Amino acid sequence: MSQDVLTTETNRRQLQQIIAGLSDGVILLELDQTLLWANEAALTMHGVSRISDLGANAREYAKRFALRYRNHHPVAADNYPINRVARGETFSDVLVEVTQLDDEERTWVHNVRSMVLADSGGKPESLVLIMDDVTEWASAEQRFEKTFNANPAPAVICRLSDLRYIKVNAGFLEMTGYTRDQVIGVSTYELDILEGAEKKDLAIERLREHATIPQMQAELKVAEGGSKQVIVAGQPLELHDEDCMLFSFVDMDPRHKAEVALRQSEERFAKAFRLTPVPILVCNASDQVVLDVNEAFLETLSYPSEEVLGKTIAEIDFIHDKSARVRLFATLEKTGTLDRIDVSVRKKDSDLIECAISADTVNIQDNPCYLLVLMNITERKRTELELVAAIEEVMKDASWFSRTLIEKLANVKRVNSPKLPSVSFTDLTARERDVLGLICEGLADKEIAARLKLAPNTVRNHVSTVYSKLDVHSRSEAIVWARERGLFSGERRPKGQR
Repeated sequence: MSQDVLTTETNRRQLQQIIAGLSDGVILLELDQTLLWANEAALTMHGVSRISDLGANAREYAKRFALRYRNHHPVAADNYPINRVARGETFSDVLVEVTQLDDEERTWVHNVRSMVLADSGGKPESLVLIMDDVTEWASAEQRFEKTFNANPAPAVICRLSDLRYIKVNAGFLEMTGYTRDQVIGVSTYELDILEGAEKKDLAIERLREHATIPQMQAELKVAEGGSKQVIVAGQPLELHDEDCMLFSFVDMDPRHKAEVALRQSEERFAKAFRLTPVPILVCNASDQVVLDVNEAFLETLSYPSEEVLGKTIAEIDFIHDKSARVRLFATLEKTGTLDRIDVSVRKKDSDLIECAISADTVNIQDNPCYLLVLMNITERKRTELELVAAIEEVMKDASWFSRTLIEKLANVKRVNSPKLPSVSFTDLTARERDVLGLICEGLADKEIAARLKLAPNTVRNHVSTVYSKLDVHSRSEAIVWARERGLFSGERRPKGQR
């Protein structure tokens, strides 16, 4: 064996001993692309235990392992790092995903660089591939990429070394109308996301210091030439071993529009509340403390505002019947609404007015409240009572009215009468009910006596008792009383009305 060969073999053994324990994976190749040796780390990074499992040469290696770039594009066999170093190329930081072709579930990410060892004469003697297993880092980066892209909050990432945007998510593009090409690679001088920031000087200072940029309002230019009101914040991070700044945004336009709409709605409510001629009161649902009243309430009840605002309903005591007030608010608490409940309301000067109260539950600044509307029906009540009295006077002797007219008058009286008499048809005896039925058929006392086979005096006594029990004073009133309750609705007319 020549001295040169011996020296070469010795150098290789020494080199193998040096690199055997390294954490970096190392593969040695002959100049003819034969795989000569690999340390334990390199074998582990490929999921094998022997050098022969990698393949005898670069061509067999390509048949056992599929390589893809980080963008998932496949690497052509001629561009495998093992082929490139065989051509004498030197390179560094080539990121590839390595997958066993017979087990595609097993994948690693390698960061590969090459080295060409020369002899004493400077001629290439051995080829070396050095690789780092960056699978865990790549997995974390992939998770970040997915999270960043899926995040609905608009965001961009700026590289701090040259202040250019290197990543943008769909949320930012949707909010601004820019395309990805209009953002990626563009400098912050061309697309200044801090241009309209309320604390721009502070933001720029933090950007230079690679420090967190606190939330601040800003006006962000959009693709169509307008601008959007946003909240912007910056968070420093490291991406691909480079210092970067993650800018995230909150689009304030929807909130701004909602606030404007709410303010306009409140203004319309306030205007309607103040100008409506109907008395209105707003109180807390919890303690019934009055929060606000309109001018109509103060004028109608003759109260000054200082004697109403901040007082409870009970303290003001404008609902005449205390039990009615208790029932009213108990119903409100249970159902949340009231519809035209008649109550007597006391003015400050003690005069009483009749009101129909309607109420509903409303939220004011997230506080449940009751809104009470008081409709003054004093004149209507007086008119109704006068109408009922007039009908009763006319009907004291209505024997000459047609039944249709009697029933119409009864209906009017029933609708406008505040309360029907409390007596019930069942309070009459069986014989008295028979007599009332025949009265409604228009029969006179003698005819009733003949029909029931009773003496005329007995019938007259029954008629008198019926009048007394029903609190009526004539046959026509008895007929109206029965019609109001839907009794004896036959088609016969009173005597003389044929």
